[in-house]
Amino acid sequence: MWHDSDHLFTVTSPLSGQPLAQVTSATSKHTELAIQAAVAAQSVWAKCASAKRIEVLLRWSDVLTEHHEQLAQLIHQECGKVLNEAASEVMHGVSLLRWYAERLAQEESHESVGMSETGCQLITLSQPVGVVGCITPWNFPLASVLVKVGAALAAGCACVVKPSEYTPLIALRVAELASVAQLPPGLLNVLPTADPAAVAAVLCQHADVRMLSFTGSTAVGRALYAAAGQTVKRLALELGGNAPFIVFDDADIPLAVNCAINARFYNSGQICVGANRFLVHDAVYEPFAEALTERVKQLTAGPLADIGPLIHQAAVGRIEELIADALAQGAILRCGGKRGDLGLSYFAPTVLDGMTHAMRAASEEIFGPIVCLYRFTSDEEAFQFANETEAGLAAYVFTQNAQRLNHAANVLQAGAIGLNTSELFHLNLPFGGIKQSGIGKEQGLHCLDEFREIKSIATKVSP
Repeated sequence: MWHDSDHLFTVTSPLSGQPLAQVTSATSKHTELAIQAAVAAQSVWAKCASAKRIEVLLRWSDVLTEHHEQLAQLIHQECGKVLNEAASEVMHGVSLLRWYAERLAQEESHESVGMSETGCQLITLSQPVGVVGCITPWNFPLASVLVKVGAALAAGCACVVKPSEYTPLIALRVAELASVAQLPPGLLNVLPTADPAAVAAVLCQHADVRMLSFTGSTAVGRALYAAAGQTVKRLALELGGNAPFIVFDDADIPLAVNCAINARFYNSGQICVGANRFLVHDAVYEPFAEALTERVKQLTAGPLADIGPLIHQAAVGRIEELIADALAQGAILRCGGKRGDLGLSYFAPTVLDGMTHAMRAASEEIFGPIVCLYRFTSDEEAFQFANETEAGLAAYVFTQNAQRLNHAANVLQAGAIGLNTSELFHLNLPFGGIKQSGIGKEQGLHCLDEFREIKSIATKVSP
């Protein structure tokens, strides 16, 4: 059901700087209505057989596949992601829905634990947690919705989604296609809004919202954590990162360079697992820096190229501030460092040499197309610097020493670690951060457990 508002807001494309659409801005009242609809739908959906939920999820994935080109274009226009990356995001979203359906098909609603010494039969019973509030970011406007909503629906939960105010159109279209796939009304409620704080406040404070799943900045995550505590909600928080990318003296340099391009420049560097700090052993520093700089100089900008625009002008301004701070403290610019030739929110791919721990870029999430190079001379120095951050989302290590790889996996304080690879996302691996990069996991073999309550049942068996 569509609801109108007296207030509209403009969605602007970072590609052109021109308006894409006028969108109804949800208020606290709309949020209350959405929660009511979700509660009513939840009571029915939770009782549905797994086969019914599986059928709907697979049908939804088929409908998204049929519209994949349209969806990729919408992502491209709304958040500026280059077309091939936008298309990949759509198909990743499709694979998520199919993965959740597959996991649901393989599960049982209860698990036998055995018998107690006193003759009680012991089982655990798994049930949906309830209505889930989902707050999603702009950098993965489709996948971030489906990774949460798909798992929640598979587990038997209804959802209220607040997409980013920069990218509400793709969330609305995905919900529209869910209706085409015959997802029952009230299970997926989308609240585009120009006042995200007001909508988030209701989601945090409402007693009927039993779980809050958020992807975004650490600062906002902390605020939501505190607000949700009033109703003791279950929380899943995927927050900011400050990933180290460590290149040891025995690394395969061509492999490391290829992976560095992916880990830093995917989505123009606007990715939470993006490599922020490139820690390179002194013995291979120059070969790596030269090879990487040459590759970066070859990156091109445009819809069908390697690099798209940043999300808005404020993001460009922040990147310029980080570069200015580094240069003022002695960093050297190997390439880039200025706004791109296409203007608007494009920024030239950049490599900064001679970085130090004191510079802002060492402790702040960059979220842009900048490589920051740091030297190290010992394993201990590299691992210590890698862990000197409140973030703990991702890390990358390149070495041909198996013992060192094993040590890195154990000592690095990150929830996702790539050893001689930048490929961190796999459906059967859980994804999430540690320290102040978040709570909970998405994807993985036990992906539905985040959205369930486990009851322990002891039954006295008659002699």
